[in-house]
Amino acid sequence: MPQTKHSPNAPRVLIGDDLAGPAPRPADAHKGDFGHVLVVGGDLGTGGSVLLSAEAALRCGAGLVSVATRPEHVPASLARLPEAMCLGVHSANQLVDVLERATVLVVGPGLGQAAWGRSLLSVVARSEQMQVWDADALNLLASHPLALRAGSILTPHPGEAARLLGISTEAVQADRPWAARTLARRHSSICVLKGAGTLIAAPGGELGVCERGHSAMAGAGFGDVLTGVLAALLAQGLDAWQAASLGVWLHACAGERLGGQGRGLAASDVIPVIRELLEEHSTCQA
Repeated sequence: MPQTKHSPNAPRVLIGDDLAGPAPRPADAHKGDFGHVLVVGGDLGTGGSVLLSAEAALRCGAGLVSVATRPEHVPASLARLPEAMCLGVHSANQLVDVLERATVLVVGPGLGQAAWGRSLLSVVARSEQMQVWDADALNLLASHPLALRAGSILTPHPGEAARLLGISTEAVQADRPWAARTLARRHSSICVLKGAGTLIAAPGGELGVCERGHSAMAGAGFGDVLTGVLAALLAQGLDAWQAASLGVWLHACAGERLGGQGRGLAASDVIPVIRELLEEHSTCQA
């Protein structure tokens, strides 16, 4: 039979069985083997964003998770998530010590676009660790260009992608593959363009599409959860393309599994389901 020819520009559909996952853990494993995720963000009024990312990172297997946020949020953060190390920061220079200990950085959830957020982002951008940029980190990048660490993961929704590209949201939605590939190439990073049919693009033009998910996920905080999942997978040894592909698939499948219950799905609801799906995909022990 003649083989079906596929366009080299066509996106590859993400299928769980085809996606790389974290390696099984040896019996003598310890927390230092599985990375240290630092989540930076949570300006006044948006402290929950960093907690969603931090909890997702913990539940997806990061060995250590730290949160750098406004000092006012520390007591509530420790009450909600005692497993995370929580640092209240007034200024960017207070990030230095914890940055040196971290292996993966998440920046953007609840970061805001005021002076506090801008100063923290500038420090993160100069760091050498693997990074996941989301939310206000992307909005600040659009208005204050920074040189990202090559191999980072960017996770824009269509509006953020439009601001980064200097075009309208409608133009992004009219040609989502072009938008994702352009951002990946421009920033030498993996671009996760969120939305129905989330796209994962690499600087070389590779493109994946996730056809899973549910409209019940149209709510606040789901992107914050995704950033934490991606960071945890990076911390456990996946490269940026592998982490983005598996993380997007897990996140979408979790929403799909719960979406049948209808509207009112909260972002935190999907975290334990993502954990279950990750274990089904990649068992902890051989």
